[in-house]
Amino acid sequence: MKKPIKLIAVCFFLLAAFTVSAQDKAKQIDQLLNQYNQYGLFNGSALVSENGKVIFQKGYGSANMEWDIPNKPDTKFRLGSITKQFTAFLIVKLAEEGKIKLDVPITTYLHDYPKEVGDKITIQNLLTHTSGIPNYTNAPDFLKEKAKNPYSPADFVKTFSNLPLEFKPGEKFAYSNSGYFLLGYIIEKITGKTYEQYLQETIFTPLKMVNSGYDHSDNVIKNRAAGYEKQGKKIINASYIDMSIPYAAGSLYSTVEDLYLWDQALYTNKLLSEKSMESLFKPYILMGDGGYGYGWFISEITIGTKGKVKIIEHGGGINGFNTNISRVPSDKILIVLLNNTGRTLLSEMTESIRNILYNQPFNQPKKSLAFELLDVFIEKGIKSGTETYTKLKNDPTYGIKEGDMNNVGYQLLQTGKKKEALEIFKINVEAFPKSGNAYDSLAEAYLEDGDKTSAIANYKKSIELDPSNQHGKEVLAEILKNTK
Repeated sequence: MKKPIKLIAVCFFLLAAFTVSAQDKAKQIDQLLNQYNQYGLFNGSALVSENGKVIFQKGYGSANMEWDIPNKPDTKFRLGSITKQFTAFLIVKLAEEGKIKLDVPITTYLHDYPKEVGDKITIQNLLTHTSGIPNYTNAPDFLKEKAKNPYSPADFVKTFSNLPLEFKPGEKFAYSNSGYFLLGYIIEKITGKTYEQYLQETIFTPLKMVNSGYDHSDNVIKNRAAGYEKQGKKIINASYIDMSIPYAAGSLYSTVEDLYLWDQALYTNKLLSEKSMESLFKPYILMGDGGYGYGWFISEITIGTKGKVKIIEHGGGINGFNTNISRVPSDKILIVLLNNTGRTLLSEMTESIRNILYNQPFNQPKKSLAFELLDVFIEKGIKSGTETYTKLKNDPTYGIKEGDMNNVGYQLLQTGKKKEALEIFKINVEAFPKSGNAYDSLAEAYLEDGDKTSAIANYKKSIELDPSNQHGKEVLAEILKNTK
């Protein structure tokens, strides 16, 4: 009898050691996210699991700022593009059942789609963002003229189906919400049900994801977070978007707890066969050290002495919300961050949390220099703004984040402060000289300010750094045509 007792004692000791380790990691994660929250960089809910077990879940800041209602693990957030992995799953499910083929033209299922372009595009192209269909959210009139109005799927498809393709299908990767919108429409055509109905009965109900669904602004949904946006340090209510617009590309809501249920189901064959499940996570389109599967970005990173690990993840952004879900299948790690104050540094936070889990060094949060500069440029003008930048750029408590600087520049541009916006974009180019996007934004500001010569130079630099910048190429061509 003594041997089993010793074995039990050893197992108990190992379990206790794991528990202490998990508790220590949870404490570090909490301290990290608390600091991001104090700096105004995270307002939302987080969940982290390791070896398939939840070791941390907590809410930060407010789900509703008017009523000081706190965010919690069961707070419901709009997911934005995390929706795409559910849409892709439904398509693969239909393929497994023999109801759809992935290598056939989309006109096989969409008989009302223009054949001259639809015959060239396959379902696979839609799944992997290689269709060449223009991304409808990039349209100049999208926010002003389309985003607030309800559309049926059939009617909204007509707003982009007759546009010329940006490239030959399959030729390259260009992220397109239009492709995933079409996938939702195809699901409806094949099943005879709404996208929402088929999603609910195929995924949410079987997995008991009772706090997830298709969001509708007019529905009263318990524990739903309100969406906000940051204007520097100031918080405002997010602009309205009709949820028929994001549709199968971005219309869902969920909680960190429900997304854990989703993550766990992806390790099983409860809803899909092993072969079909594997097809979701293949890097069909290669980009640098990673690629794109079906609704997921796939990459490999090196972590300490462990070596390379495969990361499967996707982010999302929609008016007032941004989100990130990141999985490390080899260690059954899940990191979910859902935020309701617009764009923020979720990828940076995810990386730091991952490093904590693997006992690696991680970067501490820094205050956003961009937010500090916005207030100064607005209230005191260019001279004080540039002086503040010179003073704070080497301050270790502040960080220059490309995305934040870009957002601040556009906020200034949209309020008519063109010269101030130019200064912000110049700072961003100085800080990130290899970013095609930084040069593209600077070019746009020069164009708004009437300086075509500088706009042309910066568009050219942007395209040189980022040859996939199709919009920049089109704008540059238009400027050159009109200056001849």
